[in-house]
Amino acid sequence: MNAEESMELDRLLFVEEPIEADEVRVHPAWLPPEAFRALGSRRVLIHGDGLLVDTVLDEVSRACARYGGRVWHSPTWDVDVDLVFALRGTDELPGAAVRAALADGGDGEPLGDEGFLLTRDGDVTVVLADAPAGLLYGLFHVVRLCAAAFDPARPAERHRPALRRRMLNHWDNVAVHPVMGQVERGYAGGSILWREGRPRDDRARLREYGRLLAASGVNAISVNNVNVGHTEARLLTDRLGDVAEIADVLRPYGIRVHLSVSFAAPIVLGGLPTADPLDAAVRTWWSVTTRRVYERIPDFGGYLVKADSEGQPGPFSYGRDHADGANLLAEALAPYGGVVHWRAFVYNHHQDWRDRSTDRARAAYDHFAPLDGRFRTNVIVQVKHGPVDFQTREPVSPVLAAMPATRLAVELQVTQEYTGQQRHVCHLGPWWSEVLRFAPWGPDGRTIADVVAGAVGGGLVAVANVGDDPFWTGHPLAQANLYTFGRLAWDPGRDPAAILDEWITLTFPPSATADPELVRRVLHEIMDDSWRTYERYTAPLGVGFMVNPGDHYGPGVDGYEYTRWGTYHFADRDGVGVDRSRATGTGFAGQYPPHWATTYESPESCPDELLLFFHHVPYGHVLHSGSTVIQHIYDTHFAGVEEVTAMRRRWQTLRGTIDPSVYERVAERLDEQVRSATEWRDQINTYFFRKSGVPDKRGREIH
Repeated sequence: MNAEESMELDRLLFVEEPIEADEVRVHPAWLPPEAFRALGSRRVLIHGDGLLVDTVLDEVSRACARYGGRVWHSPTWDVDVDLVFALRGTDELPGAAVRAALADGGDGEPLGDEGFLLTRDGDVTVVLADAPAGLLYGLFHVVRLCAAAFDPARPAERHRPALRRRMLNHWDNVAVHPVMGQVERGYAGGSILWREGRPRDDRARLREYGRLLAASGVNAISVNNVNVGHTEARLLTDRLGDVAEIADVLRPYGIRVHLSVSFAAPIVLGGLPTADPLDAAVRTWWSVTTRRVYERIPDFGGYLVKADSEGQPGPFSYGRDHADGANLLAEALAPYGGVVHWRAFVYNHHQDWRDRSTDRARAAYDHFAPLDGRFRTNVIVQVKHGPVDFQTREPVSPVLAAMPATRLAVELQVTQEYTGQQRHVCHLGPWWSEVLRFAPWGPDGRTIADVVAGAVGGGLVAVANVGDDPFWTGHPLAQANLYTFGRLAWDPGRDPAAILDEWITLTFPPSATADPELVRRVLHEIMDDSWRTYERYTAPLGVGFMVNPGDHYGPGVDGYEYTRWGTYHFADRDGVGVDRSRATGTGFAGQYPPHWATTYESPESCPDELLLFFHHVPYGHVLHSGSTVIQHIYDTHFAGVEEVTAMRRRWQTLRGTIDPSVYERVAERLDEQVRSATEWRDQINTYFFRKSGVPDKRGREIH
């Protein structure tokens, strides 16, 4: 960071004096100045060289300048210090403390490119890494620990990310789309990358975004929408410089840039008559084009492709399959270490609603499972966590258990397209944790986290929820979803409640909060179960959708019921749900390994929360909970509204204890959540009362 950029960042995010009325103060999210107090008040030595080490030095220097500490950069190390950041393997290491740390387990198992060791020797805290990225992640770990990083009794800790690829997909459009706007499914203002056809000029904001991502553990982003328009397609060629500018800003925080590309690029950009993946001229075009990309961006991550999906071009036009298409791009990327993320979100989006034999949930498995073993090693098949489309509740995709010879990534959605659009509190950490801990081969088998981990795994990917809103995510509490994604991508085994607690401590530092224990308690009470609360007042028992078509916000019970999109609930006077059994339905249940295929096959063994996803049952069907389906619908929707109303009451107890701008924004969103939840309750309950004719046994008002 040059001096001008550093001053601009401080002005926007760190200074506390008033700013001009026409300027917008950007909320610091989980990196407020106060989070650096424990580190910034110490004497710190940094040993090593490299761009990311320079970033560590810059971060520590600014913290020490604010809080009275001191910082030295090697080779000056004959000083008394409290904290050392050092790269192992350098010719000479600083001081006895570091040498003692090496002796205390620091010279054993390699830490890898991103791992680090934190240990204590006497009065000194030592962070050791094998590579600069490890020191950067070690720095943010020290920030998370606050004063605990300097506890003399703290045992040594070794940290390495479980997943090598921890990536956010931006669905940002370079040119404003006439329907989807600047950011498709974005709920936090405009793009932080693009504005009306050009890159944004606000480099300080983009660099701060890189800080936030690195501090959570994210190490890659794609910079444009997977639905690639004509303007966006040109990022690959004559507008590559725009991508390089973004890469230059994010590189100091270890963020590699990827690009969504059109499969038809050889036609659209190269003037070829075909994009056939087996055509020699097409292969040459991709090879030459990719070489030029790496000449401009040497650490470029690779391509992201949505093909033969919802109107996007793909290999089907040439009688080829997805392996042919993905391998074409992988071949071009291989010499440079790049990867292609090839999305498995492929289905018939012109379905006849009268045809119950066609099942959108089956599509990804039917298209991709037969191709297992045919993809090149630098292809990552990117699979949505559920078989339909980021619903509030759906089963884990069976594709993730069906392709052992293929690198797979799980795709989550941090942007809340179907979970309240950042107008509702809906903390998704518990849901994602369930997905990652799911064992497709049975309770004692490997988990989804195991499938995507390690050198052969494809990692974790999510659709970003960030925009140019001053709070980054529209709803200040939605910041927790972005932070939690990064932390779970680093360690899928982490308790999401512990991650949330970590986010609370950073975002609302106790030393800067009037009543920190009250703030912590209230935020946990509001957020811990908020995903299940949202589930209670929306589509019941895993049936999905029931949203307004188009914007996907608010209740529209039959909104998609007679459309081409394959998202049906089949409610009638007798019952509701989709029969996906092998015996009488679409056979989707049979796509799972035997344990879950058997479990999902029968209404008697199917978990309640997924019953209507897998089965069409009468309203009087008795759940494992002892309630009937219809009474469960009534009860949960009344309960959901009561829980949201209680959220709002709890939040009101924080008035005067936290930043007023945060308080007011959340209060405003909670008012909307109460209104929307009430509308959901009344429409869902009324719809099913009128369908079934069964009254609420508790006699509550249903319209």
